[in-house]
Amino acid sequence: MPDLTLDGATAEVVRCHLVSVAEEMRATLERTAFNPVIYEVRDYGISVYDADLRLIAEATGLSRFLGANDHSIRKGVEYVGRDDLHPGDVVLLNYPYWNAAHAYDATLFAPVHGESGLLGFVCVRAHWMDLGAKDPGYVLDSTDMHQEGLIFPGTKVFSRGEPVRDIHELIRFNSRMPDLVIGDLNAQVAALRTGERRLAELHARYGTPLVEAAVDRAVEAAARSAADAVAALPQGTWTAEDWLDDDGVTDEPVRMRVTVTVAGGRFTVDFAGSSGMTRGPVNLPLGATIATCRVAFKAITTPWEQTNAGHFAPLEVRAEPGTLFHAVYPAATFTQWTGTVALELIYKALAQGMPDRLPASSGGDVPGFMMVGTHPDTGRLFAVSNNDAVGWGGTPAHDGIGPANHPAQTQARNTPVEVLEARTGMFFERLELRTDSGGAGRHRGGVGLRRDIRFTTPGEFLSVIKKTRSRPWALDGGLEPDPNQVIVFPGTDREARISTKRVKVEPGDRVTLLTAGGGGHGDPRERDPEAVRRDVAEGYVSPEAARDIYGLADLEGAR
Repeated sequence: MPDLTLDGATAEVVRCHLVSVAEEMRATLERTAFNPVIYEVRDYGISVYDADLRLIAEATGLSRFLGANDHSIRKGVEYVGRDDLHPGDVVLLNYPYWNAAHAYDATLFAPVHGESGLLGFVCVRAHWMDLGAKDPGYVLDSTDMHQEGLIFPGTKVFSRGEPVRDIHELIRFNSRMPDLVIGDLNAQVAALRTGERRLAELHARYGTPLVEAAVDRAVEAAARSAADAVAALPQGTWTAEDWLDDDGVTDEPVRMRVTVTVAGGRFTVDFAGSSGMTRGPVNLPLGATIATCRVAFKAITTPWEQTNAGHFAPLEVRAEPGTLFHAVYPAATFTQWTGTVALELIYKALAQGMPDRLPASSGGDVPGFMMVGTHPDTGRLFAVSNNDAVGWGGTPAHDGIGPANHPAQTQARNTPVEVLEARTGMFFERLELRTDSGGAGRHRGGVGLRRDIRFTTPGEFLSVIKKTRSRPWALDGGLEPDPNQVIVFPGTDREARISTKRVKVEPGDRVTLLTAGGGGHGDPRERDPEAVRRDVAEGYVSPEAARDIYGLADLEGAR
């Protein structure tokens, strides 16, 4: 028998090697992806698992995918069967209720085998731009799953190392943009192959028994760390409510309610009291709800530690089947913005019991937009999106940053203007910070953006946003900023304010997007006068707001 004495240094080397496996997978995906939402925006999630399907490493990606692959891979392995997973296999899963996401977030996973048998699994999910849904680009008003694209419950796209041609052709012929989709499928497979090699190399170098012992130690240490963090939190129960603008089909607001309980070593998030399943596509599969709760839980307990399964041991998520936060067949689930607003809702509840730990609301939502059309140079369909930046909420200790990607995305990035203009019919006439867009406070919220778009080709403009009717919330006497706004055809007789909508546009038409700042924290009259003068000098706060809201009569040195 090999010597299994595991010193701390070796355990840490193995843990860091596992993280590097995931990060090398990330680098491979970004280098080889065809779609800018992957290689620019980082709309992906990358995970490494042991043979027992415990999460042992993740790469940076979309934060609301934190642990989302956990739900998917368990369902996928169960569906395919462990005995039918062979070296070289790659499985595709996008069935929403198993996949913890909508149909275009394609999850691919592969088993990793070594001389001793099954070593673990590697998994990559990434956003595909088209898979035959009823509308190109993004589906805003579907009423059931079958309008949202071609569905794979756990289907081999590679079998024993060879591509399954019939499945590849099925995907190709069901996509309006087959080159992009097949290219991204192959990029994900390349990332999986990288992960397979690196994980197998780790086991070959140290031996499977030692690697498994190091994994056990890392998971146990993470569980202790999370348990200690939960025990140190204020104990109690807190409830909060918020509303989505609509479900994409009706104009009725959609109620969201959460109750968070910290007690007895458990951190319980319960969505009882929220809306039932809606007709439109804002319903969340349970896996997506769990992933959203994991983001909030990780941020409040162990944000400084790299994630593994142990970090979520104290977390419990409750959502009744057939409700907004636990969608079941055949509910529409395509517009996943519910999870963004829900993340802020969890923070809103927690802020009641631990106000010294939580910031005010950060923009309230992710202001997303997309253009779909035919490119004049190539004659091909394009669909390119961007999720705009918002201001983060003020905290008990400092101002909110901004503009920045919403906390539900963090590691994600905006699509560069150069990419948007080159690959679509959009020309950006203005992109600037918005004075007075952050909520005033002792610590003010970060500011939002103004973006003016002129269209140079015909097509469709899609706005994807679910919180334009209500303001981002403030804390401790801070002020609430104006909500996100999307204004189509400004200055014309067709001018209108929209939230989630698909609008036909022609050359010369314009759209203005105003993203929200963060909520303020504390009484604005208690803000340091020098900070107010600096805000005015930098254009974050107007002289009028400095006088009327912050009570600063002397603006000397502010210009």
